[in-house]
Amino acid sequence: MRSSQRLAFTVAGLALLFSGCGYVATTPQPATIEMLAPTQQMEVREGWLEQRHAALLDMMRRHGVGMWIIVNEEFHNDPLTEFVAPPEVFVGGRDVFVFIDGGEAGLQRVAITGFASERVRKFFESPEEPRPAKDVLPELLEEYDPQTIALSIDGGRGVTRSLTKSSYEWLSEIMGEEATGRFISAAPLIEEYLDTRIPAEFEHYLLAVRLTEELGRRAFSNEVVEPGVTTVGDVRNWLLDQYWLHGVQPWFPPDVRVQRAGVEMPTSRGFLAVAPDGMVIERGDLLHLDIGFTYMGLNTDWQKMAYVLREGETGVPAGLQAGLDNATTLWEIMSGVSRPGKPAGEVYTETMAEMEARGIEAMIYSHPLGNQGHGLGASIDFRSANRENAEERQAKLLRDGSYIAIEFNVAAEIPEWDGHKVWIMQEDPAYLTPEGWKHFVQRQTSLYLIQ
Repeated sequence: MRSSQRLAFTVAGLALLFSGCGYVATTPQPATIEMLAPTQQMEVREGWLEQRHAALLDMMRRHGVGMWIIVNEEFHNDPLTEFVAPPEVFVGGRDVFVFIDGGEAGLQRVAITGFASERVRKFFESPEEPRPAKDVLPELLEEYDPQTIALSIDGGRGVTRSLTKSSYEWLSEIMGEEATGRFISAAPLIEEYLDTRIPAEFEHYLLAVRLTEELGRRAFSNEVVEPGVTTVGDVRNWLLDQYWLHGVQPWFPPDVRVQRAGVEMPTSRGFLAVAPDGMVIERGDLLHLDIGFTYMGLNTDWQKMAYVLREGETGVPAGLQAGLDNATTLWEIMSGVSRPGKPAGEVYTETMAEMEARGIEAMIYSHPLGNQGHGLGASIDFRSANRENAEERQAKLLRDGSYIAIEFNVAAEIPEWDGHKVWIMQEDPAYLTPEGWKHFVQRQTSLYLIQ
């Protein structure tokens, strides 16, 4: 293995036995996806950062921002830091990153860090001998006289309200009462900055989606599942171990749901509830998997379904396949009515109207993907109409090139299960083009089969 090049994580020839787990990798499968080594990831992400900074000044001017300040605290990283600065470890008590509209001089970038960093100096004015913020910030204020100073305050999401009360007061004291009166929320700027995808990210995000699909297929196969023996917790543990082997980090726990003929499964928050770890997977079960991870600052989110064949069965009941076909119909309708610049609320309304006309019961709860799993941007989601600022949420425009998790479910009554109602739940990462949404990998059109 070329340790200085790509990390090809493989479990071939390795037998893993974990105490208390219900699975043993008796027939290990070599991973087919090669992820970049950490140093290579850093190099690529620094290239992305230069492109992001090149687009920032226009964004600042669109949102009326004269100065943008991000404060990263020791042991309490700001969620913006890795996307505005090189993605390395910052350990100063407070490391401050400042972007200024310098007029004809263009974008000015100043880093006030506790420790000097060669990587930081590639992107910011940052001296070998760090100077304290109490000296630098007043100097920048006097030199550039920004009429607005944007901070991560008063936003509707964690990443847009991440400045702590202590750091707000610290900035206010340093910059003075007049400057404090110029403080505004950076939320609109942050949303555009994080929801704007750059072409160079595509190939690496595609790699992450491919790995997500591969791990999902393997999790719902006889490599991991032995009917009547394997538990839901075993599947989840296998996935978490695979994340570690591949050098990616979960941004939410892997979820497994189980539906059975004639059995009413519990619900939670209006959805089918996650199955308990101790539940044994049996023949005839309809399984659902929801997984996603972070790789190079980008997040995947992916849901698929599998059927555990009964003794003597060679395929899924026709009613289950018909339900999955209805899910394909929803995907095609939503993609067909989605276009850059179109309000997300209109896409939701038109899609649901067509599903109702076809007599298909459905729920849509799609959300942006990218630097966060539940990203910023326009959501095509039934909940948007019922949340605070519903009109504003539904009026958000779809952004060309943005990534989304097209997430939904359709309900179906299964004749082979005596009319028992099931939910077919799907989720696929996709990207927006002038012709609608395109998926990164082929979406599921048949249930995975477990023998």
